[in-house]
Amino acid sequence: MIEMRVMGIALDTRTGSPIVVLNDMDNRRALPIWIGSAEASAIIRKIENIPSSRPMTHDLFLEIAEQSQYEITKVEINDVDEQTYFATVFMYNKLLDKELHIDSRPSDAIAIALRADVPIYVTPNVLAVGVVSTDVEKDEQEAQEFKNFIQDIKPSDFEKLLKKNYESDQ
Repeated sequence: MIEMRVMGIALDTRTGSPIVVLNDMDNRRALPIWIGSAEASAIIRKIENIPSSRPMTHDLFLEIAEQSQYEITKVEINDVDEQTYFATVFMYNKLLDKELHIDSRPSDAIAIALRADVPIYVTPNVLAVGVVSTDVEKDEQEAQEFKNFIQDIKPSDFEKLLKKNYESDQ
């Protein structure tokens, strides 16, 4: 699992649809997820600390969890199928020693995570499908370093490494 944070909301210039953008903690990768307007509004309201006169749906969800003695512990964006992302909200009840896994749209899970101040994780399979590099220069530098490493390696280097590992296991 890779921990990510909300970078912000953008608009798709072609369709006008909102996109929530998640970045990894090193700002090397971004995961854009197209979401609905209501969810974008809920995320923006929390990011910008805009108060609401009445509880919004995500606030209500947290209040119900709290009144039921459950604590939101994390959210995971854990699957993608043809541009549809899937998420899970994890809740824990200390008194019952019980964890619940609630199926969710990523946009709702993200809005809840922001309100509960819990981490947002993304599985490697989701990153493999939707991630975009945000540091092309660093990627190119690492690729060049790897190419240089590969050019200088000889078969005898593997022999030495295997022997060293074997001796340390004995």
